[in-house]
Amino acid sequence: ATSLVFMLLAVPVGRLADRVGRGRVFAGGYVALLAVYGVLLRPAGTASAVAALLLLGTYYAATDGVLMALAGESLPDALRSTGMALVATSTSLARLASSLLFGLLWTLCGVQNALVVFAGGLSVAVLAATVLVGRRRPEVRDADVAG
Repeated sequence: ATSLVFMLLAVPVGRLADRVGRGRVFAGGYVALLAVYGVLLRPAGTASAVAALLLLGTYYAATDGVLMALAGESLPDALRSTGMALVATSTSLARLASSLLFGLLWTLCGVQNALVVFAGGLSVAVLAATVLVGRRRPEVRDADVAG
């Protein structure tokens, strides 16, 4: 279900990122992930499961492709493919490390505590990213260069 939501939203979210800014959409994706943690902290049920799957698919749609676009605009032409591969590898390694840490916290402290710790850490990261995105200089678009 998460993959289906991702597939349905990837192109529209990519278009949105082109219009309103990649950094904003990327940060918004992490707000969707934060909402997943919020849903998981509530009592379980069908509505919670559906909401979590929709939000998780939205997170992936707003982060995976948009991250590559952000990286692509920042990398020199001669190193673009290598740089994007390094970004993808780093992201995958970070996801692996965080899933192992989450599993460890779940085992040692319980799922509720693991969710609260990760939601707190993600809140700080989203806040920091929002501040950094606000300081980032505007993206140069092809139309801006041609016009």
